[in-house]
Amino acid sequence: MASMLEFRTPGYNPYAVKYSPYYDSRLAVAASANYGIVGNGRLFVLGLGPAGIQVEKAFDTNDALYDLAWSEINENQLVVACGDGSLKLFDLATGDFPIMNFNEHNREAFSVCWNPIAKDSFLSSSWDGTIKIWSPSRPESLKTLPVGCCTYSAAFSPTNPSIISCVSSDSHMRIFDLRTPVTAKYHLAYTIPVHAPPQGPTLPLLSTGQTFAGAVPAEILTHDWNKYRDTVVATAGVDRTIRTFDMRNPAGGPTAVMLGHEYAVRRLAWSPHASDVLASASYDMTVRVWSDGSSGGAPPPMGPAGPNTIPVGTQLGVMNRHSEFATGVDWCLFGTGGWLASAGWDQRVLVWDAHTLLRG
Repeated sequence: MASMLEFRTPGYNPYAVKYSPYYDSRLAVAASANYGIVGNGRLFVLGLGPAGIQVEKAFDTNDALYDLAWSEINENQLVVACGDGSLKLFDLATGDFPIMNFNEHNREAFSVCWNPIAKDSFLSSSWDGTIKIWSPSRPESLKTLPVGCCTYSAAFSPTNPSIISCVSSDSHMRIFDLRTPVTAKYHLAYTIPVHAPPQGPTLPLLSTGQTFAGAVPAEILTHDWNKYRDTVVATAGVDRTIRTFDMRNPAGGPTAVMLGHEYAVRRLAWSPHASDVLASASYDMTVRVWSDGSSGGAPPPMGPAGPNTIPVGTQLGVMNRHSEFATGVDWCLFGTGGWLASAGWDQRVLVWDAHTLLRG
């Protein structure tokens, strides 16, 4: 794997890495001192060039950083999620301090996502059990969506600016639709019990796959929307299993499962280049590349594929060069479709070509 590039973050343990949506040679890393338990944070903006990976800019924060998102309206701006519950918007073209602070969460802010369609808003989720929607130009949130339990990951649909998803500590995925009346449910469209057993009133359509579909409820740490099949979402977390769901049939149970990680899965990222490929970063110190078996972009079946089966995806390759928890992974939007950046608690950011992993 001679093509692997490495950058070290001495004194800081990365939690997230994201490629710029504007440049194939720029990425950013959200990192924390002392594994994010106590101490400050640092946002690294990195450039890839002939000399390898270099720091273009670094911003320090008073608390740990857990996630970041690039602005969809300004190539020089990005927002970070902080351990003190705040969100901070930084601009590479200005000084060392945030140009905006957003202070409404009362527990750790753990994820941020910029709206890729409307582009004029971003969201955050927090251990305080809420999702908040923000405008980058207003210090007060535009809307709060109550989840009710520790919310590790929230995201906008990649094709509909009104649809928001989240996963949380209660082993459920929730889908909100901002076009619906607020009512008592605050735009909640449906709740999917990710680990629901095969039989039972919650999943009348799921009659099979006991080994994979029915599991002890466990915290869900990450999820991601497929970039080509806009109804498909992948989830993963403490139980080590990656599951995909189709929003056309939210009660139908998983449409595929991927098995192989030995510890919790911390981050998922669907490929922007292939409809069936996704990457996962895990506490087992590996980053893995998978096919969910949907091959060629055909829509997966709605619900289980047959009377006794749920499709099991294929592990295409394993990258095991991290020596601590792998916490972040992201695909480069540009180029031939294989470049990934991964980050881990070993204070390393690795940039590598997934094609070097793929079997056959």
